[in-house]
Parts: sequence; C-alpha cells; structure tokens
Amino acid sequence: MRDTTCQPVNLRGWTLRDSDGNRYRFNDTRIGGRATLRIHTGSGRDTRTDLFQGKRDHVWDNRADTATLRDDQNRTVDTETWGSRR
Repeated sequence: MRDTTCQPVNLRGWTLRDSDGNRYRFNDTRIGGRATLRIHTGSGRDTRTDLFQGKRDHVWDNRADTATLRDDQNRTVDTETWGSRR
C-alpha cells in the first residue's frame, strides 16, 4: 500500500479485503505522505512500515486474487487484481 499524496492519512476504520471476503481492519494507523505500508498475513510486530494480520493460513492467492482497499465510509480507494481473475 502506498500513499501517493503529500499528506499523511489516518487509516482508522479502513479495510483491506481479498476476493474471498477475508478482511483486515486498520486500527489507529497513520501512513505518511508518499510512504509505503506493507500488510503481512502472518504474525509479527507492527511497525510504521509493516502491519501483521496475525493469521495462520494464507489469505492471498498467488495465482489470482483481488485486493480492495476501502476507506472508513466503505468507499473503494484502490483495487489491485492479478492472475486469471482479471
């Protein structure tokens, strides 16, 4: 995930979903302007640049999937699709 604006964004209440309906909801997380934030499926320690969902099973399908980022008003902010589901 990358903030392409110059302004920081608070992601509280935003969600990241895959095409199977798996959802990650952001807590009080800020991403700086032009910063990158990586979302990991497994466990780890959250930092300013990496967040961990704490899931034991894989969420993202390597062959084909869609990631959808929605804001706290449930508006789609960004979508990324890869593989044969295009």
